[in-house]
Amino acid sequence: MSASILTKESLKFLENYLNNASPTGYEWSGQKIWMDYLRPYVDEFITDTYGTAVGVINPEAPYRVVIEGHADEISWYVNYISDNGLIYVIRNGGSDHQIAPSKLVDIHTKKGIVKGVFGWPAIHTRKAGKEETPKLDNIFIDVGAADKKEVEKMGIHVGCVITYPDTFHIMNKDKFVCRALDNRMGGFMIAEVGRLLHKNKKKLPFGLYITNSVQEEIGLRGAEMITQRIKPHAAIVTDVTHDTTTPMIDAKTQGYAKIGLGPVIAYAPAVQQKLRDLIVDTAEKEKIPFQRAANSRYTGTDTDAFAYSNGGVPSALISLPLRYMHTTVEMVHRQDVENVISLIYHSLLNMKAGDTYSYFD
Repeated sequence: MSASILTKESLKFLENYLNNASPTGYEWSGQKIWMDYLRPYVDEFITDTYGTAVGVINPEAPYRVVIEGHADEISWYVNYISDNGLIYVIRNGGSDHQIAPSKLVDIHTKKGIVKGVFGWPAIHTRKAGKEETPKLDNIFIDVGAADKKEVEKMGIHVGCVITYPDTFHIMNKDKFVCRALDNRMGGFMIAEVGRLLHKNKKKLPFGLYITNSVQEEIGLRGAEMITQRIKPHAAIVTDVTHDTTTPMIDAKTQGYAKIGLGPVIAYAPAVQQKLRDLIVDTAEKEKIPFQRAANSRYTGTDTDAFAYSNGGVPSALISLPLRYMHTTVEMVHRQDVENVISLIYHSLLNMKAGDTYSYFD
């Protein structure tokens, strides 16, 4: 397969998909965009009440394989509105308080989007050497209101979700930059696998469940729910992982990974070794560059939810290296994106229906 597998239509979908807000618990508008793109390449869809979407190929097949990413992005909730009209927040997922000051935000209300800013005292007013750092209890949003009543008149109330509006762009020709690449890129990449299977007229000997799960950012909740519905026989999960070559990251503790050097294949208790070996063998056979990462007790991804469900599901994790996770300038390399897609695609072609991946067979 050619390295340049993304099309103009693919990139248009990616931009549209990323620019749409999809915070944890409110993923459905993004899921509709994702389903509309995937629809020509699957036989049917499964959805659940919390918003997970699954495109199914060969739904009648008794042996079921999942490829999975997650659809949600980090965000904030309105937690408190002060008498003078300032808004204090709590996290919805792992939102980073240190990047908040001076960021523009979208507050989602029944009346539509209300713009606001995370304010911060001017440098002139802060005491040198005694400056406060941004913390969850001192960051605040200003919507230009005089008081609490004016804020509420805008439709803002406790529980409104807040996202960043930063949009997708391509930097230096081959770096994709946006908020929410974690892990909207996963949903994009598995959709591209579905497109390629259709384009190349590949017939799989099993049912393929292209799964875009919700609520990963608050504890793998969407994957926990949907795996009980699908009851898969094997699962390949894709998420992002840290590029550890940027400043202030210790590769000796975090492991070594760098954008542009290929997908990262995980080693962890939740990763079934024979399924991982199939993926590694595939990468070597197809000459797809890859990196390795070791995880200790858990991967921290939906892999854990699939692996330990239904009495144990052989699961593996292929990660996309990413810089600046949980910021609004997350960055990945186009070539890595293409290689993750290619590695999942070829791994599926090498899988057999009925395989238990057991060491005792």
